[in-house]
Amino acid sequence: MVGTAAPGIRLCVKDLRTTPQPPNAPTALKKALTTPLLYFFILGDVLGAGVYVLVGQVAADSGGAVWVPLVVALCLALLTAASYAELVTAYPRAGGASHYATLAYGPFAGFLAGFCMLAAGIVSVAALARGFAGDYLTEFVTLPVVLVVIVFLAALALLNARGIRESTRANVVATVIEVSGLLLVIGLGVWIVLRGDGDLGRLTQLGTDSHGPAAAVLSGAVLAYYSFVGFETSVNVAEETRDPRRSYPRALFGALITAGAVYALVGAAAAAAVPTERLVSSSGPLLEVVREAGGVPTELFGAVALVAVANGALLTGIMSSRLAYGMARDGLLPGFLTKVLPGRRTPWAAIAVTAALSLLLALTGDVATLASTLVLLLLVVFFMVNTATLVLRRRDTSARPDHFRAPTVVPLLGAASCVALATQIERDVWLRGLIVLAVGAVCGAVAAGRLRRRA
Repeated sequence: MVGTAAPGIRLCVKDLRTTPQPPNAPTALKKALTTPLLYFFILGDVLGAGVYVLVGQVAADSGGAVWVPLVVALCLALLTAASYAELVTAYPRAGGASHYATLAYGPFAGFLAGFCMLAAGIVSVAALARGFAGDYLTEFVTLPVVLVVIVFLAALALLNARGIRESTRANVVATVIEVSGLLLVIGLGVWIVLRGDGDLGRLTQLGTDSHGPAAAVLSGAVLAYYSFVGFETSVNVAEETRDPRRSYPRALFGALITAGAVYALVGAAAAAAVPTERLVSSSGPLLEVVREAGGVPTELFGAVALVAVANGALLTGIMSSRLAYGMARDGLLPGFLTKVLPGRRTPWAAIAVTAALSLLLALTGDVATLASTLVLLLLVVFFMVNTATLVLRRRDTSARPDHFRAPTVVPLLGAASCVALATQIERDVWLRGLIVLAVGAVCGAVAAGRLRRRA
């Protein structure tokens, strides 16, 4: 039975192509997530560290009307989110995109989707670990980067292994802090405008010297889109959610709409309070709002940023470990990764391996050169998820009133949006991304061949 695979048992592809699993099917992982905890999980991942530099980058392409591409990006993200909601409620298993691609297209596509997500997650955690050890931390204390990275990743791995409930409760606290910091920026922006030092006219200035209005919206939306992609990590904890068919759509759409509203308000507040040129040139655009307002210690934002970085790394680490666990249980990765702590029922082997890989990257390389390829990899995954929704819907023709079902046009538009956004990716990023995809394709062919021999 799909939901009862014990550690070390590998499933063949023919065993995976079944009707959707019952929401309360037995699982080796502990079902502990409620709707509120899942909501905060998604919200905390979407409102991650990127928001603290996002506004300036979007303003460079769109001009002062930063809120426009942010709203467009939210609409594009909701398309793919709807496909995820349908698949999660039909197949509430760890593994996420890898599992859905395996069901729809077989183990090769499943491995490739999982490989892209794992690469994105592991490099992201490594980058966040180095970011935690950087300028924001030096506002308080100066320590060797190597020491900070090791302690930081070890602490996150231990929290992850302790339990999903403990991890998500820590995320709730961190998310409240993140949102409070962003609400402070919104409030300070309003205060600057009310005292006469801001300029509301900048909110209608769409376009730059190099981008007309239409190009400014598209170019800005490509950047802003990446700030919403944290939602896909949550599908990997569906198996640990008590009632995923009821909880996931509510938590997903609620969190995305909340994040979109906060992003748009932050963008509008920053653009109205601070000249666009200053936002573009600053590596900490939200800090410019704090400085412009005066009266608020800049160290406060350093602390909030550290919380945001740590929270983003924690949630991405949870995603990576559950994805590795799910792929191993589907036979796409070594069975060792399905080992679970007896009491805590957390995938300790997958946690240890993914944390170790992140540590290796953080200590031995400049992950910035790889980070830009992650966007392309995620677009590949999102395209596969949107098309898998249509394939699996056609295969399973039974009525499913208890599952979320998106209108057919939504996954079609979601897949088309991935193609459109991919056309905006720079040539050198495509070259790096194709190398990563080629490695994944080779490994996927090996994994698929091994599964066929076992079948």
